[in-house]
Amino acid sequence: MSKKTPEKEYDLDLSWMDQNGEWGTRAEPGRNGLTLADIQIGTYGDAPAESDNLTGRPRGAAERAGAYRIGNYALRSKSEIWLDNATFLYEEALQRQWSSATDVPWDTIEPLPDDIEQAQCQMATFLTEVEFVAGDVPARWAAETTPDFFEARQVLLAQVMDESRHMDVFRKRAMANGGGLMEATGATSGFVGSIDLSRDFTEMSSRLHISGEGAVLTIFRMGELMAYNDAEKAIYRLCAQDEARHVAFGVMHMRYMAETAPERHEEIHCYLDEAEAGIFAGAANPAGTLPQTGESLAIMLGGGTKNYDEGFKKLVAIRRRQLQEYKKRIISAGFGDRFENGRSRLDEILEQAAA
Repeated sequence: MSKKTPEKEYDLDLSWMDQNGEWGTRAEPGRNGLTLADIQIGTYGDAPAESDNLTGRPRGAAERAGAYRIGNYALRSKSEIWLDNATFLYEEALQRQWSSATDVPWDTIEPLPDDIEQAQCQMATFLTEVEFVAGDVPARWAAETTPDFFEARQVLLAQVMDESRHMDVFRKRAMANGGGLMEATGATSGFVGSIDLSRDFTEMSSRLHISGEGAVLTIFRMGELMAYNDAEKAIYRLCAQDEARHVAFGVMHMRYMAETAPERHEEIHCYLDEAEAGIFAGAANPAGTLPQTGESLAIMLGGGTKNYDEGFKKLVAIRRRQLQEYKKRIISAGFGDRFENGRSRLDEILEQAAA
């Protein structure tokens, strides 16, 4: 009996080899290695204005007949989520990762007066609360994004990692110096809670990236004023570099929306109206009127309850800086007309900032 050879027993079907896309592509590494921007070559780098990809097919790959739908992606219009510098933000996120366990010099923390330690722990409790929302929400929207807009999706997923690290670093700070977690502030209700209730990505981004994280970024950048050791300085500095990327995402997305979807300008102005109305009254802003956070900051900035008045003056300066930086972001995003036509309440809010 003759033995069957593989060629006789099977008809080898290599038709998949005919589905090459742009065969011959050769991406060249740049100064920083082979980055996401370096592989935006030919049609592989072209994101469609509208996407009908519901099968998880990578952008640029050949379609497969009979492929199942694996996601009913809500974000299928480019203007709904796109930003022009997503590849840069993603690569920066990769290159600037840090560890809360080893990149913070925890051994520099020494015992603090009770009032200052309590203020530090109250602020750490608050930041643990809000960073939970800041990580939870982008994860949900990443899952709603078609693979054709993977660049923006990658940035959102990097943000989830950043916020996870922020949650744990502030929880660690609360427990590192004889204190502990303090009273929950309720920061996840009201404006912060509304971030998770957003039904539209741009609505969510205006609340989270522009307003919420913008206010927190100012606090982190002023961390030197309220830090009492090198560990706290490192925490604020490292968190600030992450937070700056998240805010940049929101600004650049809003700018793209301003340029490509003029019919939505009024809608976005309404989101900004809401944000400005609650920027100090709500619990979202650590420098706002919420007693647990505002008073904690004043104690930390002044050097204790005995210097509360001095600390409050610094707190007022931070509030003003928050508003000034917010205004610059909105102008950069293409919606600065609200400050010229009287729609914005920013001048009124600046007067209230000292109250």
